[in-house]
Amino acid sequence: MSSDNERSEDPAGGGPEQLALIRETVRKANVPRAKPRTWRGAALAKELPVARVLVNKGVLHLDQYFDYAVPEELDADAQPGVRVRVRFGAGGRNVRGGRREGGGLIDGFLVERLAESDYTGALAALAYVVSPEPVLGPELLALSRAVADRYAGSLADVLQLAVPPRNGRAESKPSPEPLPPPPAPSAGSWERYAQGPAFLRALAEGGAPRAVWTALPGPHWPQEIARAMAATLASGRGALVVVPDGRTAGRVDAALTELLGEGRHALLTADSGPEKRYREWLAVRRGSVRAVVGTRAAMFAPVADLGLVAVWDDGDSSHSDDNAPFPHVREVLELRAAHGRCAFLLGGTNCTVEAAQLVESGWALPLRADREQLRIAAPLVRTVGDGELARDGAARAARLPSLAWQTVRDGLRSGPVLVQVPRRGYAPRLACERCREPARCRHCAGPLQAPDQRDLDCAWCGRAETSWHCVACGSNRLRAQIVGARRTAEELGRAFPAVPVRTSGRDHILDSVPDAPALVVSTPGAEPVAEGGYAAALLLDGWAMVGRPDLRAGEEALRRWTAAASLVRGQPEGGTVVIVAEPTLRPVQALVRWDPVGHARRELAERAELGFPPVSRMASVTGSPEALAAFLTVAELPPEAEVLGPVPVPGAEPGRPRRPWDAPPGESWERALLRVPPGNGAALAAALKAAQAARMSRGGGAQVRIRVDPPDIG
Repeated sequence: MSSDNERSEDPAGGGPEQLALIRETVRKANVPRAKPRTWRGAALAKELPVARVLVNKGVLHLDQYFDYAVPEELDADAQPGVRVRVRFGAGGRNVRGGRREGGGLIDGFLVERLAESDYTGALAALAYVVSPEPVLGPELLALSRAVADRYAGSLADVLQLAVPPRNGRAESKPSPEPLPPPPAPSAGSWERYAQGPAFLRALAEGGAPRAVWTALPGPHWPQEIARAMAATLASGRGALVVVPDGRTAGRVDAALTELLGEGRHALLTADSGPEKRYREWLAVRRGSVRAVVGTRAAMFAPVADLGLVAVWDDGDSSHSDDNAPFPHVREVLELRAAHGRCAFLLGGTNCTVEAAQLVESGWALPLRADREQLRIAAPLVRTVGDGELARDGAARAARLPSLAWQTVRDGLRSGPVLVQVPRRGYAPRLACERCREPARCRHCAGPLQAPDQRDLDCAWCGRAETSWHCVACGSNRLRAQIVGARRTAEELGRAFPAVPVRTSGRDHILDSVPDAPALVVSTPGAEPVAEGGYAAALLLDGWAMVGRPDLRAGEEALRRWTAAASLVRGQPEGGTVVIVAEPTLRPVQALVRWDPVGHARRELAERAELGFPPVSRMASVTGSPEALAAFLTVAELPPEAEVLGPVPVPGAEPGRPRRPWDAPPGESWERALLRVPPGNGAALAAALKAAQAARMSRGGGAQVRIRVDPPDIG
């Protein structure tokens, strides 16, 4: 009903209703009406009237740019790198006034402006510019495209990880003026490493050294990272350091603030909150600060004139993103170092197989201390094996070996004692009963399993194993590894009733503990830092960590042990570590000798012989049996590709969140592993991406998930 024939229902006859008066007033007002978001009939920009836009549609068959017309009123704000809103999905038939109309509004990034489009049909117009702030620069765009291609993903998905969500309040505030470069720092504790001072000098002089740094145990590594960043800033360049978690980031942040003062670096972690984090990210993007310390998402931080990229503890699972296309911090920073010709530093108290490969290939050089410095910094490591446990009455009664009990008692006289207990959920794996050599498939060397407790088969290729025998000792008897630990805190509390017991784990993680006698029971990765270092440490139930059903079980166990042992005082100060595990195991021997590099090099040699990652490139494809079979049929894999499996995929464990590669509840999924020799990784990723894009463009069907370089392959 129009406003002309609307009448008041007031019995007294009060004239038009208030709403009708407002409408009539607006009609008669001499002001232009707002243009529709299609900008029908609006004049276009006189120069560069075409905008090339990346729409936020993370599907592979739409992984391309789309052209849009730029209205004249948006000409000033529609610059490369800004966020825009566009209409998408209208088709080519709905054209009015020379403009394509219809479709839903969707976010996107304006990539570039063009004089003309190579699309011959009518273009839709930009709906509006969300913000004139350019957040997507050419370097970040090129890096995101390289990451998408490497991991068989879409550019839009990578940009979801690379560019944080907009916060209008943070964006409206100006960033501070950049400070001048600081002076080059002294070597400090880098003097303990033979090549440490030379590495800092190269950074300060504008060089681009690449190093794999095996850090000495103890509390000095945050200060050493800070000095490396300061040396890079002294050369007038930027520095980026990525660490596994917020606690570690806080330690590096404090060290850098102590060395350089406030205002020279940004801290990018999820703990900061969306507004503060976006404000810090904008300061980096605008060039106000040139140093960044952050967690996983900071690997894409747009640091100006990047001179150093560094990652600490690259074996931590937090460095692998759980969102498509699942990039890993180490690989992304390698891409940045190669494309940007900047320095690269991979550091940790342990050494991963991937780090060893960087050194073996000559891509990076080792940065280590000599044995004399190591003997000063590392604690004494002692072992308790199965033989000692069987003969130890105290161990049978209280689950605490006599050696461990004595070590705890002596350590509590001078400070806190750390007790590391494997977290729950480690699944058992089969091994030789006599020598505990892991049981592996004769065909693909995958781990053997017995799902029905009778028949053996391979968790990788699915082949049955009917006549297994140990390749090391010839035995044909198997045993399952022990799982987890129970009531550890209660047992220790009963054994030492006068000492406070603190716990640190998934539900409540302690950042630090005072330098006072106490028992600190922690799960791996949640160990708090002790002021002055722990007097001693117990690493209980080593089999629960070594026996995980994964290729990286030994490497991961050693990484967890060295991380905990690094918090203990050095041997000259009486620091002692007792590990309850078989002394003949390779990771245990590496811990006793404190030789993570030797362990990684030996693992690398064995994986090269068997064709395991990282020597080979591998991808996992997961889905329902029908969808997986159809995908493998149509995928044009490289001729060198080898298909392992498919094998059933277990569902998510009860009480734990479902991971992206877990089967949905109530569904039975399978997984196939695709393996190619070195040099064929790009071809494998391209083939998987093309097959998935073609499948999606036809309507898809059942879901198939792809993960290149999966961290866990069994």
